[in-house]
Amino acid sequence: MKHHLTAVAAAVACCAVCFAADAQSADSIVNVTLQEVEVTATRAEAKTPISFTNLNARQLTAVNHGLDIPFLLSSTPSLLTTSDAGAGMGYTSLRLRGTDATRINISVNDIPMNDAESHSIYWVNTPDLTSSLGSIQVQRGVGTSTNGSGAFGGGINMTTASPSDDAYGELSGSYGSFNTHKATLKLGTGLMGNHFTLDARLSHLGSDGYRDRASAALQSYYAQLAYRNSHGTLLRLLTFGGKEDTYHAWDGISRDRLATDRTYNPNGEIKHDGKVTGFYENQKDIYRQTHYQLLLDQHLSPVWLLNVGLHYTDGYGYYEEYKNNRTLKEYLLEPVETASGILKKSSLVRKKAVDSGFGGVVFAARYTGDKLHATLGGSLNRYVNHHYGRVLWVENYTATLSPDHEYYRNTGRKNDFNIYAKASYDITHGLSAYADLQYRHVSYRITGDNDKWDWTATPEHLQRLDIDELFDFFNPKAGLSWELNRHNRIFGSIAVAHKEPTRNNYTDGLFLEHPRSERLIDYELGYRYTTNRFALSLTGYYMSYKDQLVLNGRLNEIGEMMAENVPDSYRMGLELTAGWQIASWLRWEVNGTLSRNRIKDYVAYVSDYDADTWDDMYTQTAIECGSSPIAFSPSFIANNTFAVDWRGLGVQLHTQYVGRQYLDNTGSREDSLDPYCVTDMHLSYTLTCIPHLKGLTVGLSIYNLFNKHYENNGYSQTAALYPGGDKTQKPTLSSDPRFYPMAGTNVLAHLTVRF
Repeated sequence: MKHHLTAVAAAVACCAVCFAADAQSADSIVNVTLQEVEVTATRAEAKTPISFTNLNARQLTAVNHGLDIPFLLSSTPSLLTTSDAGAGMGYTSLRLRGTDATRINISVNDIPMNDAESHSIYWVNTPDLTSSLGSIQVQRGVGTSTNGSGAFGGGINMTTASPSDDAYGELSGSYGSFNTHKATLKLGTGLMGNHFTLDARLSHLGSDGYRDRASAALQSYYAQLAYRNSHGTLLRLLTFGGKEDTYHAWDGISRDRLATDRTYNPNGEIKHDGKVTGFYENQKDIYRQTHYQLLLDQHLSPVWLLNVGLHYTDGYGYYEEYKNNRTLKEYLLEPVETASGILKKSSLVRKKAVDSGFGGVVFAARYTGDKLHATLGGSLNRYVNHHYGRVLWVENYTATLSPDHEYYRNTGRKNDFNIYAKASYDITHGLSAYADLQYRHVSYRITGDNDKWDWTATPEHLQRLDIDELFDFFNPKAGLSWELNRHNRIFGSIAVAHKEPTRNNYTDGLFLEHPRSERLIDYELGYRYTTNRFALSLTGYYMSYKDQLVLNGRLNEIGEMMAENVPDSYRMGLELTAGWQIASWLRWEVNGTLSRNRIKDYVAYVSDYDADTWDDMYTQTAIECGSSPIAFSPSFIANNTFAVDWRGLGVQLHTQYVGRQYLDNTGSREDSLDPYCVTDMHLSYTLTCIPHLKGLTVGLSIYNLFNKHYENNGYSQTAALYPGGDKTQKPTLSSDPRFYPMAGTNVLAHLTVRF
């Protein structure tokens, strides 16, 4: 009952408060004054008719004590987080308006961060990037034109910190529950010779994780050399990257296991005769990613600014995995004679690796006049990724196993070109029109052998990949923004976005049938109210999808779940953000999203896992669900934050309520995440009177203050059961979902010294 009352209180707060602190942008409660280099070409501005939130470096620093970026953004509207390890460090992700990271465009300095093939973003590859950021803008919906993959739920636009004219140093550290720790050193030379600055950072992070063996050991760095002159030139050469070493916590646990052993991690299980006899020590994911950027900002005149960026990202990594009782020929291994007979199946250790390179150029020419603000920009990028797998060890294998036994190799190549023109024009006093037109061309090719055995082929062999696809997308956007007076503004827009399938949509799909691209039309209508102490933003949206790719339970030729295009689906909702600067030292912020997310005329597929033969095993039953809720799309989300900043004392109390989330698209309550309400508290005190120091801050972050047992991620495993094995009868559905438990109350103490 206590948790239900807390949830209701959070919901009431979100609906009742109609005020917020002074804001320059849509949902930004604190004024955000960005230096020129931080205003990127793909950023939304005050007159842009879309929904967005700005976060500056100070806001990020207040909560940056060791958790990944998704958890630092958790108080922004319509955003949810997940953590495999259960403690916010390691493999984490986010969803925005119910859409996953593969549909959220993420960039740093306008340069794409999403993997070009998977479209995913792996925050673990660039740990502690937050410590080198100047600002983040979270756009919801289609947003503005971006470089890279299409935005189908939103965009996260990050900029690195501006070069500092003053010399500085900062040493910070955190330590807390689950041996979670973070150490960061930042240094800056200040302006040298009136032209040059050098800024650098080194970080080490680690955690044992909440779940068993869900450890993470992370290192990262950042360095920026900048040159400026009196002719409006700013040239920056920067590099950042990281190396991660994480134990797998990729698999969830059953509902029964949640009740008896919430921290259990099944990854790495070594089994004999069906019983777990141990865990594989090197069940790890190891990856190194290095980013290089050369950025030019050149003022051509008082009204023209040119931005050009060259970039290259180098990535290499692998993971080892213990596989129990595998068929040897799937790994190109011949059966062998043993004392017990012919060995056709055995446990083994495999290593799957990728070696990728991503490079290109981004550009934008911006004009800023009295009435017209216009940008012409675009990018040209090239991506190559080599995928291959090796077998490192086989149990009871009597033949000689080559240490470099490679069983599959394929290569993905992708070219991505886009050009856009966008403009905002003041038609009359207070009324402005916005237009944004983008053309995007994508070519994608995959060749080689997949890691999947084709049991249907004659003779059997690894699945052959020969995919060569071209996509041409036109993405128009238009809207109006009307400032009724200095306190009130209304806006409306319509935007179109397209998105090509991901690598997995091809490699895990039907062998002879390719998925189609997706289309989204996003309608937005909003109202903003601002004064010196209050702000309110209310946005209604309707996002209509055509051919959205979703997991519907259908299997490919070898029995693996695949994503299929569904003809019609939509998301519609109402987002409220509000806040009140009650006093100079006390601020109250709330936001909430009420939404409806549906697939029209949805058909789900379930399999009979009690079958005895290969043909029967993958016989599926189609279930017509009608209008069905989209998975991982709660109908209600609310955030409530109280913040105190008084004479060096900082207190922030943040509560998030998340409604029920379904693990698949059938709307089954058995396959769902229960609603949860979680509160975090951040305490800090800053001293500025210590000789020879600019400041010293000590603090404590308490996560999950009220020790709520909850899960924020999982997956469905629904099967069809036929009475007495009679398939002429109507089947019943057997639900066996898996969940990722989050930690109870846990803490992080932190110390920062600035000099």
